Amino acid sequence: MTTTGSHKDAHAPWMTAAEAAAALGVTRATLYAYVSRGRVRSQATAGRTRARGYSRDDVERLRQRTEERRAPDQAAARSLQWGLPVLESSIALIDGHRLYYRGHDAVVLARTRSVQEVASLIWTGGFGAPLAESSASRLEPVLASDGPFIARAQAMLAMAAASDPAAFDTRAEAVTRTGWRILQVLVDAAIGQHGADHTLDDALSRAWRVDGAGAELLRGLLILCADHELNVSSFTARCVASAGSSPYGVVIAGLSALEGPRHGGSSARAEAMLGEFRRASDLRRAIVARQSRGDRLDGFGHPLYPSGDPRAVDVIDWLRAAGAGSSAEQRFVTAVARAVTAATGERPNLDFALAAASRVLRLPTGAPLILFALGRAIGWIGHALEQYATGQLIRPRAKYVGVVPAQL
Repeated sequence: MTTTGSHKDAHAPWMTAAEAAAALGVTRATLYAYVSRGRVRSQATAGRTRARGYSRDDVERLRQRTEERRAPDQAAARSLQWGLPVLESSIALIDGHRLYYRGHDAVVLARTRSVQEVASLIWTGGFGAPLAESSASRLEPVLASDGPFIARAQAMLAMAAASDPAAFDTRAEAVTRTGWRILQVLVDAAIGQHGADHTLDDALSRAWRVDGAGAELLRGLLILCADHELNVSSFTARCVASAGSSPYGVVIAGLSALEGPRHGGSSARAEAMLGEFRRASDLRRAIVARQSRGDRLDGFGHPLYPSGDPRAVDVIDWLRAAGAGSSAEQRFVTAVARAVTAATGERPNLDFALAAASRVLRLPTGAPLILFALGRAIGWIGHALEQYATGQLIRPRAKYVGVVPAQL
């Protein structure tokens, strides 16, 4: 355990007694009383000492309750801005260093499991429970050929929903079958043709002419994009599901949120930034020029990973180990990552990793956002399943700060 105030472990799941007591504003004796009453979990830490760790989640939950009593309006507002949890979910855990899907390290899953298995895990908790893609009844909506990917995908999903008799069946087993059909529609929109009986990653690999280690990386990218707790698109998906909308509506809404430049659209911005830097004669000057214009260096830094996004670390390592390290594009993206980190102190995140992989694999323009959307749709369907099961409508209240109406 680190000492109090360590920025590196600001999101670690366990705290020292001193950290926990300071966070709660109580004495250690009071902290121990909370433990004895079952309000804060405690466990022995590794090492020779007999020190114990205290659950950060429990401590934060207690602190949140105190804040709500003292300033309920402020506490509620902060919870919607990288704040404390506002909804329960058993899908993803972010502990400040790693990302887990239902207790399994997402990086390990990306290396060892298929997209179907990970979707099964997110949707049902097991690796093989849902109906396999090849046995699900396929839909073949009219292919939308005009406009950007998000618009095409939304149009095709709307058409598919209109012809799917099971679209509004929100029972868990039915949603998993519908989920496979939705993912296939998204792949069809991505490659501009019906994907036949190929798996998601295989259909992309064939259409984009990627094989061997590159095809493995595409599979891994989809898995690493699958879920990331209550990001804006997943929260949007849950809100739509809470209204009783179909899984198609959930994914259409999720796509709308994802394409925003402050969310998944940042991968498209990172893609464009890499193109700009590739054309520059001096990388360092290009970075300074971008900063001087007030433009963001997209694809770097993440509030939930102060020590670096593990998904990006894995993708960059994957590219290097796959033998792409000798390519000009691999050397270029590595140089960009090092130069931006040296200039800002920020490390690459998933958006940069998607853009970097796309350049090294020579994927078509727009591929980073397509991969992000295809992978994240798995998570949206998982969140819809959780929300359908609660039967609850997500309906927060707004704090009115406008003109006070005249007294009648």
